[in-house]
Amino acid sequence: MRATLNTLFGRLFGLLLVAIVLAHVLAIFWFHHYGRPPPPPPEVFVEQPDGTLKPLRKEPRPWFGGPLVPLTFQFISLIIAAWYGAKLLSRPIQRLSAAAERLSVDLDSPPLVESGPREARQAASTFNLMQKRIREQVSQRARMLGAVSHDLRTPLSRLKLRLEQIEDPQLQGQMRQDLDDMIGMLDATLSYLHEQRTSETRHWLDVQALVESLSENAQDQGSDVQFSGTCAPLQVQPMALRSCLNNLIDNALRYAGTAHIELTDSRDALVIRVIDHGPGIAADKREAVFEPFYRLEGSRNRNSGGVGLGMTISKEAAERLGGNLSLEETAGGGLTAVMWLPRA
Repeated sequence: MRATLNTLFGRLFGLLLVAIVLAHVLAIFWFHHYGRPPPPPPEVFVEQPDGTLKPLRKEPRPWFGGPLVPLTFQFISLIIAAWYGAKLLSRPIQRLSAAAERLSVDLDSPPLVESGPREARQAASTFNLMQKRIREQVSQRARMLGAVSHDLRTPLSRLKLRLEQIEDPQLQGQMRQDLDDMIGMLDATLSYLHEQRTSETRHWLDVQALVESLSENAQDQGSDVQFSGTCAPLQVQPMALRSCLNNLIDNALRYAGTAHIELTDSRDALVIRVIDHGPGIAADKREAVFEPFYRLEGSRNRNSGGVGLGMTISKEAAERLGGNLSLEETAGGGLTAVMWLPRA
């Protein structure tokens, strides 16, 4: 019996039952105190000067002597009980929703407190078990990434050393290019998987200074990267934002040779546009380029377009920041990557 009462159903049922019983007890006490209303007196008529009869005016019954007060109390008590019952039902769901939101940002967020009604304790226990299993899977994948990185790099490095024994320069160059492509694909894949498992805390960041730094670094390396606009600091994951912008700038430089970064700040959001005037992307293929390993070219030559992970990493980084990334056509030809980051 005690276990049944310690459930959401038991608590809500008990709350409403107590409210109804108290309301009826008050009504019974009220009517018992004032008694039943007396029978109406016989109607008395008064003769008027013109000979007509007019009924004598009756004294009105006191307002508090009728059913108005107990019925009002019943109505108010039921409203309070319903409000508290709805709050009792929604509180575990709100706690679970807040914990899920924290988990989406940080896998190491504290577990839910397993307290309250039986259903709430069961939901919290299941959620904590799910969080534990996710952390274990991420940890296992991290160990696997380390093993893959070590086990694949070692034979690739040996192959590069053995290339020196090949006498044909043309064949040697082709094989070296293939090995460089394999190493590049390995590095890009490991970087992508690392980005997926990284849970970075948010900090206030001067995004304008970051964009200026990225632009100046690219110019020092001989690339044509310009920027315009201003913005106030924003609370973001710094490494995720840097990774996203680096990939977008590299993509613009690879296909267009130049890039322009434009900052548009507002009260609600910061919009960062990376604009190029290259060949662009057809409208029906702009969503496909966000898929892992998707490339517009048929080859896997990194010199013509990488391995197809840069845009995927950028989009997932933007989503981790609470924003989104989309592609638009540049006026006059080319491609514009638009990253929208909320200030809330």
